[in-house]
Amino acid sequence: MRLTLHTDYALRVLMYVGVKGDTLSTIPEIVEHFDISRGHVMKVVHHLGQLGYLETIRGKGGGLRLARKPSQINVGAVVRDMEEELAVLGCLQGEEGYCRIEQCCVLRSALRDATNAFLAALDRYTLADLIKPRRLLIRSLALGDREAPRA
Repeated sequence: MRLTLHTDYALRVLMYVGVKGDTLSTIPEIVEHFDISRGHVMKVVHHLGQLGYLETIRGKGGGLRLARKPSQINVGAVVRDMEEELAVLGCLQGEEGYCRIEQCCVLRSALRDATNAFLAALDRYTLADLIKPRRLLIRSLALGDREAPRA
């Protein structure tokens, strides 16, 4: 299974904002620290805001912060929310008549089970788990020598 860049960036944005705690983050910061497209980040931030993961504050001195505690943001849920399609093959997308052998296809069941196992593994993690190596993340993202405030 391969996740889209949209989901990849969404997880990175959440980790970045999460590691900064209550300190507001900005799109230009995220773009700079991850060296990724501003346009993509803007779309991701907008989507995460619509879904209730981020609170966006407009105007001078505005920015982004988590709308929920990191322990309340489930990684599996984020992936499901961000991905338009999780089926690895067309036959798993629910279209009847996609393939002549779909009624007896063991591969279809195996791939459905694999997708469910993948998501179940992600369901065991929260954003709090992803940002546990706080000091290393701060260093890796060049956020300074100080530890970011805790959420």
